[in-house]
Amino acid sequence: MKKLSIIIPAYNEEDRIVSTLENTLLYLDSQDYHSEVIVVSDGSNDGTGDVVKGFKPIGKNVSLQFLEYHPNRGKGYAVRFGMLKGRGELIMFMDADYSVPIELVEKGIQLLEDDFDIAIGSRTVSGSVISYHQNLFRELSGKTYTFVQNCYLGIKYKDTQCGFKIFKARAAQELFEKQKLESVIFDPEILWLAKRGGFKVAEFPVQWRHVEDSRIQYDNIKKSLFVFQELFRIRMLHR
Repeated sequence: MKKLSIIIPAYNEEDRIVSTLENTLLYLDSQDYHSEVIVVSDGSNDGTGDVVKGFKPIGKNVSLQFLEYHPNRGKGYAVRFGMLKGRGELIMFMDADYSVPIELVEKGIQLLEDDFDIAIGSRTVSGSVISYHQNLFRELSGKTYTFVQNCYLGIKYKDTQCGFKIFKARAAQELFEKQKLESVIFDPEILWLAKRGGFKVAEFPVQWRHVEDSRIQYDNIKKSLFVFQELFRIRMLHR
């Protein structure tokens, strides 16, 4: 039985997935537990698949799998697709740009071993370190969105969008089976479902750096409005 499954959603990541896999596989190979890494290509039209398939774990403690579908569906769909494929006792997802180093997974694992069901990385809790910030407009927009989100959903997280979250297998199965949104706003949907389902959630600090050339851009009014439209669909989709 694998202890840990790591899901990495990827859309046209041939240029960045290399270092992410190198760091992740090297770390997991050195651990005393078995794990698997599942890269989910969200309709990529570059060489992401060829790059991933060319990687071979160096030890026996980790396996690497590549899954792909077409057309592009959105980050939320990709994460859900992968999370429901994970076979580990613990299942997590992390971003393909390696904005959070894999070593911090141990903080999440410890929280789950301390009887939490879900552990989410946060850039705002005490102890977090941001080595390279987003631009001011994006940070202010994020804070505005988070305030509206928390009021609407009745949750209290200051950072729901950090792509570094780990779940016990039962929680992952139940929550991601219920997920409806396919966009990047799936995170608050999952956390709202977790609250409604009585799952215990803990936050832990991360080291985080903003990576330029994000595959998810909300740099104009139309895209920003889409974020709020998605947010306000959550309650309606789960009536």
